[in-house]
Parts: sequence; C-alpha cells; structure tokens
Amino acid sequence: MPNYKAIPQGYMTVGEVAKKMGVTVRTLQYYDKEGLLSPSAKSEGGRRLYNSRDLVILHQILSLKSLGFSLDNIKEAMVSLDTPDGVADALEKQAVSIRGKIGQLSASLAAIEQLRTEVLQMQTVDFSKYADIIINLQMENEFYYLIKHFDEDTLGHIRHRFDKESGMVFMYKFQCLTDKILELQKNGVPVESEECQKLTGEYWELVMEFTGGDMSLIPNLIEIGKFVDVTNEWGEKQKTVNAYLEPALEIYFSKLGTGPFGEVHNE
Repeated sequence: MPNYKAIPQGYMTVGEVAKKMGVTVRTLQYYDKEGLLSPSAKSEGGRRLYNSRDLVILHQILSLKSLGFSLDNIKEAMVSLDTPDGVADALEKQAVSIRGKIGQLSASLAAIEQLRTEVLQMQTVDFSKYADIIINLQMENEFYYLIKHFDEDTLGHIRHRFDKESGMVFMYKFQCLTDKILELQKNGVPVESEECQKLTGEYWELVMEFTGGDMSLIPNLIEIGKFVDVTNEWGEKQKTVNAYLEPALEIYFSKLGTGPFGEVHNE
C-alpha cells in the first residue's frame, strides 16, 4: 500500500468516500478491519485513501448487503466476483436463501393473521391457548381452530398425551375414518348395517385412544361437537358425520349392552 505526502488526484479520504457512498466512516473502518475493503493507499499522516476501484468494490459490498448477504457471505463471494459466472453463482445462492426467507415470512404472516382471527373469536385473553394455537399452526394442523373450544383440563390432557408426531398421526387416522363414515352417509347406508356399526366401533376406539380412558373428557368433546365451525369445509363435513353417528352410536352401545360410561342397558 503506497504512502503519499498529499492526496493525489483520483484518491479520496475516508470521509469523502463515506459522504459520496452514503455510509458512515465507522462502517468503512469496520470493512477495513474485517478485510472486506482496505484502502488502496495511505497518506504520510496515516489517512486512508480510496480510489475509483475501491468505490466499485464498496458498491458491490453494499449491493450484496442490500440483497440480504451477510458480511461473511460477502467476503466469500467477493473472491469469485471477477467473472460473470462468479457473480451469477453468488446471486443464485442468495436467491435460494431469499426464497427460503420469503417462504418462512409468508408462513409467519399467515399464522399471525389466523391467530388474530381466533383471538377475536375467543373474546378472552388466554395466552395458554394462544401458544397451543401457534404450535398447531406451525405444525400446519388444519384443525388448530378447535383449540379455542377446549377447556383447560382437556388441553392439559392433550399436551400430556400427544407430542407433535403422535398428534398428527392421530389426526390422520381420525380424518381417514371420518371420510369413510361420510362415504357411508352419502351412499345412504343404514346406521344399523354391519358396515356402519363396524366403523362406529372404530370411531369409539379412537375416542378412547384420545381420552386414554378418561371419561371425564367426554362431556367436553360432546360440547365441542356442537360448536364445530361450519363456515369451513371440514366443519361442514364433521357436522354431517356427527348427525350420522349419533343414532349409530346408540345402536352400537345397545348391542354391547352397556352405555359409553359403562352403565348397563336392560333389554
């Protein structure tokens, strides 16, 4: 790095570069310290001197930074910015990164908007339920909105009994079974038929799997069934399934000779 007694033509001081490029002197000093952009020369008094080539490099740094590159990424990329292919490769890598960030931000925005809707519908401040809704939104669980109907005992049971993986497996089994039941209803299959009674038994087994045998949860589940949001496709489907299953369950327990709570049915 050459030293000059005076500032030669074509060189600028750090202050002049900072003003011209819209950055601070401290930023230029930091770039020098980090090895991103060192001045091409110094005056005898130790003043940093930059030339037009340095301005081009600084412009590259600022451009990459505006595109979301970290300084470490920029330092690595600057090595290969001497050819069009090198520039294109660096930009493609950053484009991949930006697309990922856009996807994450879009998902976060959707979750925030959905949570806002649920908060207004709940009309109460319940951060425990908010947290459960957020977790289920992150899991992309389409049934997240049902959480607002659960009481704290039921929510506590769900948190204790299911983790992310087992919860999604359960909901998948539940969805598959309700689709089969809905198909019977559409085809007009009688609730007393062997086919319907078989699926009704499987449905009750799923209820028992959900509750873990804790029958105190049943009343809340029944109440939730009454408040299913029928403004969406799943809600409409579940309302139809519930109406079809109600008499089917009566027949199912009548044949067993016991009620859902273990009470004995007299013939």
